[in-house]
Parts: sequence; C-alpha cells; structure tokens
Amino acid sequence: MKQPSKPAAAKRSTKQAPKQANEQTLRQSILEHLTTLKIRLSGEELDQVIRESTENNHSSWQLLERFLAGPAILSRERSIQRRLRLAKFPTMSSLESFDWSFNAKTLPRGPFDELATGEFIARGDNVALVGKSGLGKSHLIQGIGRACCALGYRVRYVTSATLLEDLTAAAGDKTLPSRIRYFRSFDLLIIDEFGFDKLERREYPESPSLLYKVVDARSGRGSTAFVTNVDFSDWTEYLGDPPLVMALLDRVVDNAIVIRFEGKSYRQHRAQQKQSAASKRSK
Repeated sequence: MKQPSKPAAAKRSTKQAPKQANEQTLRQSILEHLTTLKIRLSGEELDQVIRESTENNHSSWQLLERFLAGPAILSRERSIQRRLRLAKFPTMSSLESFDWSFNAKTLPRGPFDELATGEFIARGDNVALVGKSGLGKSHLIQGIGRACCALGYRVRYVTSATLLEDLTAAAGDKTLPSRIRYFRSFDLLIIDEFGFDKLERREYPESPSLLYKVVDARSGRGSTAFVTNVDFSDWTEYLGDPPLVMALLDRVVDNAIVIRFEGKSYRQHRAQQKQSAASKRSK
C-alpha cells in the first residue's frame, strides 16, 4: 500500500535542519580560524557580512574582499601606530600642518613631497637639511618621518645630543656595539639638531668617533637624515679631528639629498600666529 507523502513544508524542514547545522559548524570553525590569525571579528559582525553579501548577490570574491577589508585596514593602522611609537617623534608635526605660504620662494613643497614617498630609502640615499635655526627643518623632517612610517618603514628620530649621550654611556659600560646595532637596525635614522647650542664639541669630545661609528655601520643598510645648522664646510673646524670628520662627511654626503634652508624664521612666524589667535579669542 502506497505511503502518503509528507507535506512540502515538512520536507523543506527536514532538508534545512542538516544545512543549518552544517552552517553553524562552519561559522564556529571560521571564528576559530579568525582567532588563530588574530583577526578581530565578532560572530555578529561575521553574520552581518554574510547576510549583506547574500542580500546583494555578491560573488565569492566580493564576499572575501568585504570579509578581509575591515580587519586588514585595522591591522595596517595598528602597525603604523606601533612604528610611530617606535620612532619617538617629539611632536605631531606633519607636512600638511606646515605653512607652505611662508618662505614660499625659498622653500618649495615639491622636494619634501618627493621625500615623503620614501623612495630615497628604497634607493639607500641619505638626506641633509642644512640652515640656520628656526626655519622649520625639525618640523619637516618629522613630517617626512611620519609619512615613511605610514609606508611601512621603521624610523627612529633622535637629537644629536640624545644620541651622543646614549653612545657615550654605552661606551662607558662596554655596551657600545649593541647600541650601534640598535641604531643600525632602522630603515631611516633621523639625527636632528646637530650643532644646536654647540653641544657636540663642548660636552662630547668623542662625538666625531661616535657619530662616525653609527653612520658607517648604517652605510649600505639604511638611510640617515642629518638636520643641522652647521654648514658642511664648517664641520671640521666645529668638531676637530679633520681626518675623522672628513670620513664622517664622506659617509653623510655620499648619495645624499641636500636641501638648504633660507629665509625668515618660521619659529617666530608660528609664535606670532599663536599670539594673534590668542589675542582674537580674548576679545
């Protein structure tokens, strides 16, 4: 005797149950994989991605791209923030925050935008910003350094005085080789304020030797940026020890992009801007 067939709804329910169970198993497996890969995506966020992709008839490639885009962007941003912390920039200075209308004739933006592409690091070129104090050299080198961090390069900013203090202490406790290796490890080492207040010669008599060790160790391994108010022609007189200074200059200037700063004081200009803004607020 022929058995009565099951209602259509019952058949669909019977088929859907294993499918739903399988989807839940896959969902849990995907979440576990994400945890292993350290990709932060909650179950609710995963469900939303799947639901919206299904509603919009996205292809498998579109679904995969949508699925990975958020975590990838978050991961890149965290990597950039880690590199910025490692760089130890003292301010939030950027190329965008610089007033390019000031000293526009003597300081065009083009060369700095080119440096911000990081191509000089890929080529292994050095950089030297030379000019009297107050013209914006420190602001711009930090802006370049920040841009290079965003591109994935490992950058370290340090003033000449801090670097020499570090190396002098390391020489005293026999750890100089490890500190040289540390400063050698960066894609870009920025040495700012060289010649500022004549600290190198007055407080660190071994500065030519110590600076040479760092720059020589980095030769062919990474780019070094010097920011100085002492013209290259005056380095020998400033530091003494002509043979060693000439060797240091040879390493610094070799394949170097040199930008000379001229014009009015940018520092005074910024101070006047702040004073004017404060005056307007008080009225």
